[in-house]
Amino acid sequence: MENENKYAKELDVAVRVVHMACSLCQRVQEGLLTVSTDQVKSKEDDSLVTVADWSVQATVSWVLSESFRDQNVSIIAEEDVQTLSKADSAGLLTTVTNTVNQILAEASKYGLESPKKALGGEQILEAIGRCNSRGGPVGRHWVLDPVDGTLGFVRGDQYAIALALIEEGKVVIGVLGCPNYPMKKELLNHHHQYHQSMPKLSLPTSDTLEKGCVMYAQRGSGEAWMQPLIQGNKKFGWPNSAQFIRVSSIDDPELATFCEPVEKANSNHSFTAGVANSLGVKKQPLRVHSMVKYAAIARGDAEIFMKFASCGYKEKIWDHAAGVVIVEEAGGVVTDAGGRRLDFSRGVYLEGLDRGIVACSGALLHDKLIGAVYASWDSSNL
Repeated sequence: MENENKYAKELDVAVRVVHMACSLCQRVQEGLLTVSTDQVKSKEDDSLVTVADWSVQATVSWVLSESFRDQNVSIIAEEDVQTLSKADSAGLLTTVTNTVNQILAEASKYGLESPKKALGGEQILEAIGRCNSRGGPVGRHWVLDPVDGTLGFVRGDQYAIALALIEEGKVVIGVLGCPNYPMKKELLNHHHQYHQSMPKLSLPTSDTLEKGCVMYAQRGSGEAWMQPLIQGNKKFGWPNSAQFIRVSSIDDPELATFCEPVEKANSNHSFTAGVANSLGVKKQPLRVHSMVKYAAIARGDAEIFMKFASCGYKEKIWDHAAGVVIVEEAGGVVTDAGGRRLDFSRGVYLEGLDRGIVACSGALLHDKLIGAVYASWDSSNL
């Protein structure tokens, strides 16, 4: 195993701060779900999601900067401070500031340092604004997607917090927090049906669903791990009952489960359906929001995930970096549709992608999948 301890501190801090971010998001989401449905209009959905987005970004930025003071910490993340700096956003900034201070006050529970005194609005804006790196092939860059899967977040369904470290253009660490993704696969459908059928007010207790996990991997270790979220007042103890995760061994497309996006906005559903069909996939697809799809493959809940963007959409590195390294270290394969590994060294976007992204549980299935993509591509007019 190469450089086993080279990134020990980075991985340690990253896992702890993602646990913290999961807890923060759960609180914001509970606030969202206890408002009766007719009151949650889209504008409020947006602002509640942005409270989570900005609060996570500020928290992660602050913790990374404090933990690695000796480095000029470079962070690439999705949110910018323009909206939050406007005069009419003062109320929103106050909410974000309170949310961040509330979680940072509990930092010791996660084995991290709290600020000496509560952060003010200016410090929050500074922490969010610091995440303006453009990445590239040189140096170290942290990559953060504070809340991936906005719709899932608003609906009380799947979403993810993704943090990765890129060094010299390669992803070396990936951490994926999945606050509504239960540790046990059997509970996945239960959780989903529960949310479909139950009024939003009566959420099950966290113990009944043991919901939520954090997955992580370090490049070159050949291992990927999953931990349960911290419940109640428990303290985080490394490695927090971590379980080893591995991709599925299924390589027959007929037995494979195919993961697909719930939203149709930025992916081409009909093309992926065509590929699945020409592969001979028979099982119902697993439809999940966000990067939780990578988690599903890493853990063996599904075998295939494809994303072919609609014309003009450019894939961003924070939507993939953490998921890709976790799937690869868990034994899976992630490439573009031409079979080439994804290139994280070109800045904020995954430049030079051949058509789309293909992730799967093993090399044999991957070869069949790439073949089916070529066959379908020729007959489709994307």
